[in-house]
Amino acid sequence: MNRTRIKICGLTREEDVDAAVQAGADAIGLVMYERSPRHVTPERARALARRLPAFVTPVCLLVNASADHIARVLDAVPNATLQFHGDETPEACDAPARPYLRAARIGPGFDLLDFAARFPAAQAILLDAFVDGYGGGGKVFDWSLIPADVPAPVVLSGGLSPANVIDGVLRIRPSAVDVSSGVEVSKGIKDAELIRRFCDAVRQADAQMAQQAAAAAHHPEH
Repeated sequence: MNRTRIKICGLTREEDVDAAVQAGADAIGLVMYERSPRHVTPERARALARRLPAFVTPVCLLVNASADHIARVLDAVPNATLQFHGDETPEACDAPARPYLRAARIGPGFDLLDFAARFPAAQAILLDAFVDGYGGGGKVFDWSLIPADVPAPVVLSGGLSPANVIDGVLRIRPSAVDVSSGVEVSKGIKDAELIRRFCDAVRQADAQMAQQAAAAAHHPEH
């Protein structure tokens, strides 16, 4: 069984980057969208990303960014994965020739299967709640709206916290989970203990799934 990867998003401080790494996060999110309260400049993103050890990925979140802005971001953080959170077309997402996540804003009537099929080059589809405006809104959406046969890995996002992430992992079986407001004391200011509890909860969910898989293997139905 593959373990569930963990991304801590919306980091603005060195100590929060360090806390995410120490807790075992696989990726950190840096918000490059100026209207977000968690916004950091490319220069600030460079300083934060330089604290990361090998195999912890910086992810730069963009919303309808210009090609020039994307180029500045990649100049500052050349090993970044990009996360497109606006109205970007498949062509716009493919243009930087970098690994990317494509955010889907889930609400009633949203066709996730069609959306995912339009972005075949995406590393994963990030599932977030539909809110007014762009970027994460810290809201949990109705997980029953997620079809079982999405043709891409999915990253579960939207209002996750240490309290509900076990349920989310067990129900959705995402390839990764993404948290921001659920580990904050205020917007852009993280809590090291909440980050640790979130990562521990994801590992607990993975352990439960492994136990279920082992039990099923030992007691196959006839």
